[in-house]
Amino acid sequence: MCGIVGIFDIKEKREINRDLLSRMNESQHHRGPDEGGLHIEAGLGFGHRRLSIIDLASGQQPMVSHDKNAVLTYNGEVYNFLELRKELEDLGFVFQTHCDTEVILYAWQAWGESCVDRLRGMFAFAVWDRDQQTLFLARDRLGVKPLYYAELPSGQFIFGSELKSLKEHPELPKTLDPTAVEDYFGFGYIPDPKTIYKNVYKLEPGYCLTIKRGSKTYQPRQYWDVKFAPRPPQDEKAAGEELIERLREAVKIRMVADVPLGAFLSGGVDSSAVVAMMACLSNDPVNTCSISFGDPAFNESQFAEQVAERYHTAHCVEQVDPDDFSLIDQLAGLYDEPYADSSALPTYRVCELAKKQVTVVLSGDGGDENLAGYRRYRWHTYEEQMRSWLPDNIRKPVFGLLGQVYPKADWAPKIFRAKSTFESIARDSMEGYFHSVSVQSNEFRSKLFSDQLKGNLQGYQAVDVFRRHVDNAPTESPLSLVQYLDIKTYLPGDILTKVDRASMAHALEVRVPLLDHKLVEWMAGLQPDMKLRGREGKYIFKKSLESYLPDDILYRPKMGFSVPLNAWFKGPLKYKVQESLLGETMTHCGLFNHSFLEYIVNQHQSGMRDYSSPIWSLLMFEAFLRTNS
Repeated sequence: MCGIVGIFDIKEKREINRDLLSRMNESQHHRGPDEGGLHIEAGLGFGHRRLSIIDLASGQQPMVSHDKNAVLTYNGEVYNFLELRKELEDLGFVFQTHCDTEVILYAWQAWGESCVDRLRGMFAFAVWDRDQQTLFLARDRLGVKPLYYAELPSGQFIFGSELKSLKEHPELPKTLDPTAVEDYFGFGYIPDPKTIYKNVYKLEPGYCLTIKRGSKTYQPRQYWDVKFAPRPPQDEKAAGEELIERLREAVKIRMVADVPLGAFLSGGVDSSAVVAMMACLSNDPVNTCSISFGDPAFNESQFAEQVAERYHTAHCVEQVDPDDFSLIDQLAGLYDEPYADSSALPTYRVCELAKKQVTVVLSGDGGDENLAGYRRYRWHTYEEQMRSWLPDNIRKPVFGLLGQVYPKADWAPKIFRAKSTFESIARDSMEGYFHSVSVQSNEFRSKLFSDQLKGNLQGYQAVDVFRRHVDNAPTESPLSLVQYLDIKTYLPGDILTKVDRASMAHALEVRVPLLDHKLVEWMAGLQPDMKLRGREGKYIFKKSLESYLPDDILYRPKMGFSVPLNAWFKGPLKYKVQESLLGETMTHCGLFNHSFLEYIVNQHQSGMRDYSSPIWSLLMFEAFLRTNS
């Protein structure tokens, strides 16, 4: 992919500092090591780092229109650019390149802000229109590509693909946002549109932003949302056949590249489905890659091998050291703000492996959110049934008491770990779902935070993120509602952020066919029981794939990327945990209750409780503070 940056003087046409713009641009060199470019004029500067994928000889950026009136800097891939190019040629536009960049540039000149409605793909871009003295920014519908921005005290507006590019600007305010700290320890990431800093934002997925020079106000505008609009019912066979056809088409348009292309193959349903479609569409063996773990509890490599053998792929697999914690200190620099998904470690390694073979890979991300693959969806529907059966005045006190008295049994088999379920049922629907997905509970965060931080929060809680989206939710179905919440929060904030930063660290482009917006819209319209039926998530998807994949791929328990944090924090990382959580950085930042930090460390390292998740979150937060002080 690529990296973009920009400086726009909202007030007037003051000179842009070329050295500063260049530093901002070069901070993202890893995103586009092939070429770099700058465009500077009065009151405006654009920068671009390029990873060449299509039309390698041309398509350099920032790109200026033939009439010199518009300038574009762009990160992404638009898969329907050839169709759009034909439309634009019919309107009289003349093209000098064969890339999608020029198509977006003239799409802006032809259709203005509504150009985003026509784009099919993943993108984050900025267009400067000289005649209108207008800056226009847009981000793709699902948030595959990132875009950060801030307005500075001087009246400059800055933006970039990663937060690190904005940090290069000496005027950027770096005051921590206490509500973002609360969100981070609730979700394990900071949901859009916030960042860890006050007055620095992410443009949300499916949003655009228009700023006219001299304007005092501007507001992001939503141009797309997933509607969950039900369609006429289909029988299973027809729905399954249409799903496969739509998936095949989404995969096909993502296989266009002038560089080596392959796929991640974990051995799970989604990546295996993508590889199966690719194999059916390709005359040559598909390049696939996966990583294995020595511990069988975390290892899916034998299932990836099954799919590779079935489809005769050119498969590459490497075993990851079970004590591969050498990356921990790199993650703070990679993600720029606190980020607590420990699967970022193996994701980094699989991207590193893939880059040895290819420059573009297809992944299976998005299947769980769109087709109800997570176990938590099943548990949420059960809990919703309980909430509908029992009046609040009975349910809340009874299950609240059970949640209080039932022991926390981290060591016990899952069937005996009912405490969290009782606590969830005692809450309302949104609080219950937040309780099931939060990395640290409300009660835990209350003990963790200092009185100063709690005072600064003024009653704000991370669950308010969900409540904002619920107010705009286009569905009342309990299942569709929590899918919608995950599509708005977990998918862009955790999953896609993880993959973007890990892949871009290796100049690897990742394409996501299951997040093709036309496919997403179609899947959203499926009846809920086509997605979750009884205990089986992704029901119709799995049924439709039975002729493509064996049952032990389709119907085995979900594994995912896991890391042995519990053992690390008692063994090889024991002293690092003590130094990080109980050291000067955490003690003097004023955000935490130091005695509770000591309690967490002592309880975990003595084996009394498993606090590996909060310890990891705290390690990542401490690394952020230490590297950004």
